[in-house]
Amino acid sequence: MQEEVVQNVETEEWYGGDVATFGDRLAAARDAAGLKPAEFAKRLGVKKSTIVDWEEDLSEPRANRLQMMAGLLNVSVGWLLTGDGDGVDAPDEVAPLEDQALIDLLGDLRDIRTRIKSDLDRLARVEKALRKRVAENV
Repeated sequence: MQEEVVQNVETEEWYGGDVATFGDRLAAARDAAGLKPAEFAKRLGVKKSTIVDWEEDLSEPRANRLQMMAGLLNVSVGWLLTGDGDGVDAPDEVAPLEDQALIDLLGDLRDIRTRIKSDLDRLARVEKALRKRVAENV
């Protein structure tokens, strides 16, 4: 189990949808481009606080800003949104996982994330079926 978790952490898509949020990817791309939040905000024509909110996943940009961001940061819009496509590389130095307790916690997090995704998919199917039945009865 320990080797499997370590291998998954080392080989997993660092900025993929299962690991990072939109804000994580935006901050990483901005850092990789060598831009400070204030400078990036100025280039986009928004306030620095807007950049901070996006990077902290408190709000999301509109499509036109998203396209501008991708161009300024030299990444694809798809990568910013999902982690798929042209983006930035994972950090060079990832701390080795030697503490068994940390490895176990990472495994637990992965299991929880998988169950949540499954439950969300199930919830969406149930909601769709319920909406269909309600529409039929109206």
